[in-house]
Amino acid sequence: MKRYLGAIALAAMLSGQALAGGLQPFQMVRSLQRLQDRIADGDHAALPMQRKLLGIIDERLRAAGPEEFDDPHNFHALLVYGASGGNPATLDMAVSRLALEGMEQTLGDGLVRYARGDFSGAREILRDVEPLDVTDELSAPLALVIGSLLVQENPSGALRLFDEARLLSPGTLIEEAALRRTIAVSATLHDVDRFALAASQYVRRFLHSPYASQFAEAFVSAIITLHEEVDLELIEEVAMEMNTEQAHVIYLRIARQSAIEGHERLLAFASRNAEKYVAGEQEESDPRAILYANVASVNSQNAGDVLETLKGIDVRRLSANDRRLLKAATKIAERVVARPVSPEPMAQEETPPEDGGDTAFVAETLERLHAIDALLQEETP
Repeated sequence: MKRYLGAIALAAMLSGQALAGGLQPFQMVRSLQRLQDRIADGDHAALPMQRKLLGIIDERLRAAGPEEFDDPHNFHALLVYGASGGNPATLDMAVSRLALEGMEQTLGDGLVRYARGDFSGAREILRDVEPLDVTDELSAPLALVIGSLLVQENPSGALRLFDEARLLSPGTLIEEAALRRTIAVSATLHDVDRFALAASQYVRRFLHSPYASQFAEAFVSAIITLHEEVDLELIEEVAMEMNTEQAHVIYLRIARQSAIEGHERLLAFASRNAEKYVAGEQEESDPRAILYANVASVNSQNAGDVLETLKGIDVRRLSANDRRLLKAATKIAERVVARPVSPEPMAQEETPPEDGGDTAFVAETLERLHAIDALLQEETP
């Protein structure tokens, strides 16, 4: 409540002063950064205040004359505004009024393109800019922006820039975003150590951020990518920093994706741990955990037992997409159970060539499961 009132008071104060013309753009942008740091610290009430404050700053920048940006503080604040989710049309309008040269023109043009969503254009303009060479107030947001632009083209370079962003702005929303992006890029590079460090740092510092759900998505995706290399103890350490419901959902997501991809070691681990984190005093097993644990076994020798387990799941406690998963897995298990029993093997010299039907059936099963995965992307559990 104290944080909530503080955010309201800040927005009200800034609104009144801005309308009276008493604040410079750089003062307002600094206030925006302080508000965003509250968001990173878990102040969810500051989110609507951020939108309000961005609107106030937008009005102030639209009303500002070109001469106000002769002050470097105001010009740099304009660029920070553009890199912090500001209105791209306002940024474009303000920059177009200015007679810029050299690095200022490069930064202005590049950030206008970035704000407008022209990432390829922004990348061409900003790729060779070194954030540490620009003014301090712009270095961290610029490192985050350029790192994000280089993720596909130069992931190692992107990681270096995310590290710079974090070191220049510890405890801020910039560090929070840089850590989330580091997790995804580290998995792409199969840099297990970097992934482990970033995940551990995030849960210790930013688990209460309103963007923590995006961390969860990046974390689960990275675990699946690194399924053969990741240390399972790391997953447990990260989960122990979470509350019961958060940890439960993380393990369920890992179990579901592992079931689809056929990662048996990870599936068994995640399914077992999901049961440990059932929220509240619920005595019954979570039907999602049961479903995911059995999906990978639908075409095994135990298909009959798997089929009985699947038929016993309470569909009322599943999401729409998990119901589709259950239906598809049940059909596959029924096909396996219905297949005729193979005859006794013949003498070695009479053994026929490998049964191509079996190979085709397994391939079809995997194809079905991956198709189910595409459906599951529409909705999280």
